[in-house]
Amino acid sequence: MVSDIQANLFEKLRAKLPAALVVQDEQVLADNSRDFGQLSEDPIPPLAVVFPESVEQVQHVMKVATELRIPVISRGAGTGVSGGIHVRGVAVVLNLSHMNRIIEIRPEDEVAVVEPGVINHELNSAVEEYGLMYAPDPASYKMSTLGGNIATNAGGLRCAKYGVTRDSVLSLDVVLSDGRLIRVGKNTFKGVAGYDLTALFTGSEGTLGVVVRAVVRLRYLPVDERDISLLFPTLEEAVHGVQLIARARIQPAILELIDHATLTILDEQYSTSYSLSGGAMVLARLDGYGAIREEEAIRKVFVNRDVEMSAGGAIEATQLIEMRRTSRGDTKDDAYRTGEDVAIPKSRMVEYVRRLQLIANAERVDMRMISHVGDGNLHPTFSVTPGDGDEPLVRLRRAVESSVRIAIELGGTITGEHGVGLIKKDWLPWEQSEEVMNLQRSIKNLLDPLNILNPGKAI
Repeated sequence: MVSDIQANLFEKLRAKLPAALVVQDEQVLADNSRDFGQLSEDPIPPLAVVFPESVEQVQHVMKVATELRIPVISRGAGTGVSGGIHVRGVAVVLNLSHMNRIIEIRPEDEVAVVEPGVINHELNSAVEEYGLMYAPDPASYKMSTLGGNIATNAGGLRCAKYGVTRDSVLSLDVVLSDGRLIRVGKNTFKGVAGYDLTALFTGSEGTLGVVVRAVVRLRYLPVDERDISLLFPTLEEAVHGVQLIARARIQPAILELIDHATLTILDEQYSTSYSLSGGAMVLARLDGYGAIREEEAIRKVFVNRDVEMSAGGAIEATQLIEMRRTSRGDTKDDAYRTGEDVAIPKSRMVEYVRRLQLIANAERVDMRMISHVGDGNLHPTFSVTPGDGDEPLVRLRRAVESSVRIAIELGGTITGEHGVGLIKKDWLPWEQSEEVMNLQRSIKNLLDPLNILNPGKAI
């Protein structure tokens, strides 16, 4: 039966697509069947991976998929961690990496027009000569595509000041499930005509349409950057230190937290010795014309406190930020491990950290934590050694679920930047009411009545 569907699919796809763009190679199928998310179930190889090079080719794929009622999973570099592109059944994978043109840069308007396959870092390199930058910078920025960033509403280190992807997306061209092409949004920073459909598609994880073009907002490249590290005796004191920075009304571009366990791992990776000096570290980057004054203000906040601050102009803080950007300290290959992505009100972070440590102790699991603390996005990672006590995986699962439930109890959310995908889908009802869930299902049904766009994900 599948072979008949496959033959019919290939015949119709190749009617308007070059044969080289419709790939059946086993390794390509396997490489495109999942993201970085760790699911217990193995993915199913898709029927084919299609590499479109134009909007018209994407439209053709969706028209064929609608005619044959075959699900389509669109993807970029596959750097997601929520199982959002995990193939679970008969499907075609639409790999948009070949649609990688920067169509236009308009420096006077401070916008760029891009295709979905453009790498985040490549856009920043292209606009740097104009004194501009694209602000969202997920840890995978050197690999991840803008289409994937838009699909998951990706965040990053600079979110503390510049916001997430949705805050930088002005307009989208979207191919709907039946192949129709629509344009939503605006060509300007401001505009309130109609419903905000651009925001709806941003973060929809490929379940409502296929993004084929985006107008994104650019920001001014900072004329000055000042990096500072602050070492605290304990994790709770480090989190409280973040709140003191906020109370002083200082807005860093980057504000990150690294706990002692992660510092130890980073020391092993980079042959450093930061873990010997404190219990937890906060990293701050101040940018713009006021960077030097903001640095002075932070130093004033902690001058009489038990905090070890890096010297002015020292490169160590900058190196630590780059170490933090490229690593979560996940190097224990001999352990069962899972990480989370909750976001909570900044005023409740100390309480959250305290309760998480109690949970980890009660369940006898190890816990590490790195965080985008500037916007309350915390990444606790739990691990347990196989064979360590009774039911290690059960204890690990309980700890993870407790961390999510506590986040919701404190007014937070199950995901700050990684998306729902498959991994978090069962937790969505913990956060959202049945009425809200049904409304989202209605929107999905309106835009994708045959449920062929990344079915079973996100909602």
